[in-house]
Amino acid sequence: MKLKRRNFFLEFIIGIIVVYVSVLILLFIFQRSLMYHPLENNYSGDKLEVEVEKVKIATSDNINLLGWLHKKDFKKFKTIVYFHGNAGTLENRIHKLNHFKDIDVNFLIIAWRGFNGNKGKPSEEGLYIDANSTILWLKELGLTEENIILYGESLGTGVAIEIAQSKDYAGLILETPFTSMVEAAKNFYPYIPVSFLLKDKYDNQNKIKNINIPVLIMHGEVDQIVPFWMGKKIYEIANQPKYSHFTKFDDHMMEYDENLLFALKSFIKSLN
Repeated sequence: MKLKRRNFFLEFIIGIIVVYVSVLILLFIFQRSLMYHPLENNYSGDKLEVEVEKVKIATSDNINLLGWLHKKDFKKFKTIVYFHGNAGTLENRIHKLNHFKDIDVNFLIIAWRGFNGNKGKPSEEGLYIDANSTILWLKELGLTEENIILYGESLGTGVAIEIAQSKDYAGLILETPFTSMVEAAKNFYPYIPVSFLLKDKYDNQNKIKNINIPVLIMHGEVDQIVPFWMGKKIYEIANQPKYSHFTKFDDHMMEYDENLLFALKSFIKSLN
């Protein structure tokens, strides 16, 4: 009887190990499907109230990216380059972009590879290529780094921070930034060795130290996807000059209310 119990217990433990290892293998194989969601759509039918030109930007690895360009005056105003998050299309950001018509700024928003009908599959390395190719495209139009403000939203903060390192861009705006994708993943998968399994790590907390341009960090305290403490930590680590817009009631998708718009306008005005 004791031997049977021992065998049952041993089989039970082995079964748990097999299931756990199988889960790890599946997570490793399909992790990018869990991280990037190009087909997710919360677009509510907002209509563009700002004029945009649809452009195609060729990357260094021969992928054409869809972009929306709003040009007021390249010489007179700074140009925001908007890097969106891990889910949805450009249409999902219309409610934000519409507000830029009332701000003295040009903007270019691009869709990542694999998003908005673009070819390719998203990855950390791939998104860095997309971003750098976008900056090169703008430089070919005559813009310099001093004319450009980088804007990162959620996952896009990882891309904006990466390409802002040791550069002379006019400024950097980070909306709901995370410390690193490893720490963000641990928040959802506390029993998984994500630091070992994760391919795309977006190590913002170490890279932000290499940035010496003005930074605006925006985050809501009730963010249920990227914990507020991460945005606050990025702010604490960031070099001066730095500014913050922290709110008590915003979730992950921050509301573009009067207070946020005032923070944006004030920051952009300070760069001119």
